[in-house]
Amino acid sequence: MTNIKIFFSVIGLLILGTVFAVVIKSKPEVSAFPGKYDTFAQCLKEKGVTFYGAFWCPHCKKQKELFGTSVKFLKYVECSLPDASGQTQECKDKKIEGYPTWELADGTRLPVENASGVSLETLSAKTSCALPQ
Repeated sequence: MTNIKIFFSVIGLLILGTVFAVVIKSKPEVSAFPGKYDTFAQCLKEKGVTFYGAFWCPHCKKQKELFGTSVKFLKYVECSLPDASGQTQECKDKKIEGYPTWELADGTRLPVENASGVSLETLSAKTSCALPQ
């Protein structure tokens, strides 16, 4: 009888450990400190700037890395279907043909400048959103 209790105790602990690990892993990382570009990214969003990208796009990844933790403040639209087999209807309707695509509030699209997409300096110049010093 005690072997059965030990067995179920071990199974219970394994289940609790697994649930705990899943909860911890799924919790988004939250920085206790503001990101370097928080104000800049918030300004872009307030000015109606939209960043269209795809999760599988290496240039989009580099573009996001430029913003660091401040990327959470951008208006980002994911254009890829979850299985990467096509494009979302929103991006089809907007005629997004490449990634990353930055669109200003007036519909103007900024050309990709380099492997990281569009420079922060260009975004600043086109929107009058100040880059941090």
